[in-house]
Amino acid sequence: MTEHIRRTKIVATLGPSSESPEMLEKMIEAGVNVVRLNFSHGTPEDHQLRADNVRAAAKKLGVVVGILADMQGPKIRCGKFKTGKTILKVGQKFILDAAMSLDDGDDERVGLTYKELVTDVEPGARLLLNDGLLVMDVDKVVGQEIHCTVVVGGVLSNNKGINRAGGGLSADALTEKDKEDIKTACAIGVDYIAISFPRDGKDMEYARSLVQAEGSNAGMVAKVERAEAVLDENLKAIMEASDAVMVARGDLGVEIGDAAVPPVQKKMLRMAPKYNCPVIVATQMMESMCENPIPTRAEVNDCANAVLDGTDAVMLSGESAAGSYPVEAVQAMHRTCIETEKQRVMPSSQTRDPRFPPHSVDECIARQAMEVAREMPIKAIASFTRSGNTALYMSRHLGDVPIYAVTSEDSTLGRVTLFRNVTPLRMDIDYGPTDAPKATLDIQEKMLKEEIASQGELIIMTFGTPMGESGGTNAMKIISLK
Repeated sequence: MTEHIRRTKIVATLGPSSESPEMLEKMIEAGVNVVRLNFSHGTPEDHQLRADNVRAAAKKLGVVVGILADMQGPKIRCGKFKTGKTILKVGQKFILDAAMSLDDGDDERVGLTYKELVTDVEPGARLLLNDGLLVMDVDKVVGQEIHCTVVVGGVLSNNKGINRAGGGLSADALTEKDKEDIKTACAIGVDYIAISFPRDGKDMEYARSLVQAEGSNAGMVAKVERAEAVLDENLKAIMEASDAVMVARGDLGVEIGDAAVPPVQKKMLRMAPKYNCPVIVATQMMESMCENPIPTRAEVNDCANAVLDGTDAVMLSGESAAGSYPVEAVQAMHRTCIETEKQRVMPSSQTRDPRFPPHSVDECIARQAMEVAREMPIKAIASFTRSGNTALYMSRHLGDVPIYAVTSEDSTLGRVTLFRNVTPLRMDIDYGPTDAPKATLDIQEKMLKEEIASQGELIIMTFGTPMGESGGTNAMKIISLK
């Protein structure tokens, strides 16, 4: 029986637990497809070193690993306390003071990193601190002071985050730090840049303009974590303006409420195929593995449900960045994806959303290739591509036949690492207009050499004629390997 190739991609965050060359090799061998560089922590030199180590490990292992740079965004935080923390009790009065020094917090008040919070709240607004573990209601706003009553108490320590229930904060998606970090990410040559807290498509368009100004064609990932962003109109605009979206369930859950996150996740997974937009499901997928060598059954179920719903990728955050078992977390995610993908829950001919039609010739070729793969004993699909788009269109369909994005473009090899059921395959495709016969022979040789398929087996090849022009996939061949 042919070994099952995992379709769902694994994104792993790098940090103290996983940034060494030795650990990177182990994680890549365990199944990591894309690494996430968290720009909330570290210097530009740190990020460059991590990227260099990832590329070196991937080259040593003979695989392609994508790199995603995740911008910090407008994280709204309280200041620091003179004693490091305070204990808030239910019913207690507490002041968030925008005029106060960020280092002088006490048991009665604390400073704010985001001074504009005083204009974004009004009496009756509910504020959630430390990822929702602490809750305060706003009583009144007096000058630069926000007077609150503690609803859910506990320990409030230095620099904890603040969200408003239901959203509505006016902070721009990109801070000055983010703009500098985008320059760093572009200089490093990352494959994707994730933007935190976009409200709508305009935020993503602005971020892309900054990336393009640096001469980069990195893909733009929208982290959906604001209440405003999940409104149908805004979500549609975000998907149209992005190359991928992330269900960032941490801050999203704080803003819209934990019970609202699962249906939003499913809505995003239903909508995304219409806009050819890959999806990453993130946050706390294997959270207990920060301290334990195996996941809980609930975490396995969470990961499996994302796979069943057709996500392109699942992501590890603290589990791989700072946890005690980064390799085991990748292994757990890998085997969960593998076992879940073996259980076919719908006919492979059915797209993730059968309502979205092809809008171009290359989309039509992609769909037909997937249909043929369902009807015939096709071993693999080889998509000759410069941009990766045809492979992306194929990946929108829930097919079982592995798709190989055949290209000589480094940026495209990195881009397709995020696409469900697509494997990057490096090959010189600098063909002339009439070189289709040569390309046919070359891909057969490549498939046999890489042991992707054997003599006598069938593969599908998609390409453009005349060859050598980007964006021109208009042909499909069924080839019996010789």
